[in-house]
Amino acid sequence: MLFPTITFAVFFVVVFLGNWFLMPFPRHWRWFMLAASYFFYGFWNWRFVGLLIVSSLANQFFAVRIHRAEEQSQRRAFVAGAVAVNLGLLGYFKYYGFFIESVNSLLETMGAGTSLPLLQITLPVGISFFTFQALSYVIDIFRRKLEPAPPLDFAVYLAFFPQLVAGPIVRGTELLPQFRGRRDPRRIDASRAFYLITIGLAKKVVIADFLAANLADAVFASPGQYGSLEILVAIYAYSVQIYADFSAYSDIAIGVALLLGFRFPDNFNAPYTAVSIQDFWRRWHMTLSRWLRDYLYIPLGGSRGGALLTRRNLMLTMLLGGLWHGAAWRFVIWGGLHGLWLVWERRREERGTAPSLATPTSRGLARLATFHLVSFAWIFFRAPSMANAWEMISRLFTEWGGGVDAITVPILLAIAVGIGAQYVTRPAVDRTLAGFSQLGPVPQGAVLAAGLLAIDALANEGVAAFIYFQF
Repeated sequence: MLFPTITFAVFFVVVFLGNWFLMPFPRHWRWFMLAASYFFYGFWNWRFVGLLIVSSLANQFFAVRIHRAEEQSQRRAFVAGAVAVNLGLLGYFKYYGFFIESVNSLLETMGAGTSLPLLQITLPVGISFFTFQALSYVIDIFRRKLEPAPPLDFAVYLAFFPQLVAGPIVRGTELLPQFRGRRDPRRIDASRAFYLITIGLAKKVVIADFLAANLADAVFASPGQYGSLEILVAIYAYSVQIYADFSAYSDIAIGVALLLGFRFPDNFNAPYTAVSIQDFWRRWHMTLSRWLRDYLYIPLGGSRGGALLTRRNLMLTMLLGGLWHGAAWRFVIWGGLHGLWLVWERRREERGTAPSLATPTSRGLARLATFHLVSFAWIFFRAPSMANAWEMISRLFTEWGGGVDAITVPILLAIAVGIGAQYVTRPAVDRTLAGFSQLGPVPQGAVLAAGLLAIDALANEGVAAFIYFQF
C-alpha cells in the first residue's frame, strides 16, 4: 500500500476516525492500531505478518529477561541472544543469496567443481527498519535507558504503520512514552502535518518519479547508449531522485503520525547543503546516522582509542552501513567510499589542515565538492550491477561530444528545484506555516485542494514504489 494512492487515503480515513474515537479506551485503541498496522503490512504480502509477530514476541521475551536478570553476565547473554536472533532473521532473508553467490564465485575462482545451492527468498518489505527498531529497544533496556513496555504496547510500537516499511527509525524511548500519554485532538499541529504530506507528495510524484521515468532509469539501465553529458545529468538526476523519494516518505510518515497525535524525529535536513561528508551524514537519513553512531560506532570504541582506531571504527561503521542498505558488493563500495572520505576529513581535522569555511565562497565551494562526492558514490548505490557502475564511470569521462537528446528543460528544472528547495531556510518555512495556520478552515482547504490539483496535473501516470522499500 503506497502513500500517494486512493487505497491508502481510504485506509487512513478509517484509521484516523478509529484512532480518535478509541482514544478514551487505551486497550481498544492498541488492538485497533495493531490490527490496522498488520493490515497495512500484509497488503504487500500477508505471509510476512507472521514474521513481524515473531519478531515482536522474540524481542519482548529478550527484553523482559534482560530487565529481570540480576547478574551482568546473564544480561549480556540475553542481549547477545537478542542480537543474534534479529541479525539471524535479517541475514536469512536479506543476505542469504549474497553470501551464497559470493561463496560460489570464490569456489569457481579456485577451480572447485561444487557450488552451494541458491534458494529464491522473497525479501520482506521493511525488515531492515523494524529489525533496527527492535534492536534499539532491547539494547536500550540492557543499557537501562528504558524498561520493557507491556507486550501490546511493544507490538504496536514495532508495527506502527506510518514508519514501518521505510522509517524514520523511531526508538522506543521516543515513541513508547507517547502511547501512555493522553492525546488531545485539539492540539494537533495540523498545519505542519498537511504541509509535510503535501510537500512529500510533490517530491515523490512530481520530482522523484519524473526524473526516474524520464532520465535516470534509462541511463543507468543502458549507459552505453548515452554520452558523457547525459550520464552526468543522469547522475545529478538520481541524486535528486533518491533524496526526493526517500525524504518524501519520511515527510508523509511524519505528517500522518502528527494527524494521529504522535511526533516522529526528523529524518532529513537539507543534505545537499552540506559542507562536508560529516555534515552530510548529520543531515541525511538522520535516524539511521544516529542509530549507527549509538549502536555500532560508539560500541566499537568511537573516537576513544586514538586516531588509528577511530579511523577503523569509522570505516567499519560505514561499510556495515552500506551493507545494511543492500546485499551486494556495490553497496559495500558505496559505504566504503563514504568511510574513506570521513577518515580523510577526520585526518585533516587532526592535522589542522581542514579548509576554512569563514566566507560564502569557501562554503559554496565546500558544498559543491561535497555534493559531487556524494553523487559519485550514488553511482554504485543505483547501478544494477558492478559492471554497469564501471561502465557509467568510464563513459562519464570518455564520451564527451556525444548526444544530448535525453536532456530536456523539464529535467534540468526538476533537478534545480530538487536542489534549490533545500536552500529555503527553516525560518522561512516556519513563517509560511504560521501564516497558513492563521487561515480559516475554508481558505486552508482551498489552498490544500489547489496544491493537490497542481500535483496531480504535474505527476506522471501511476506511482512507483518508494526506493527504500527494497531495504
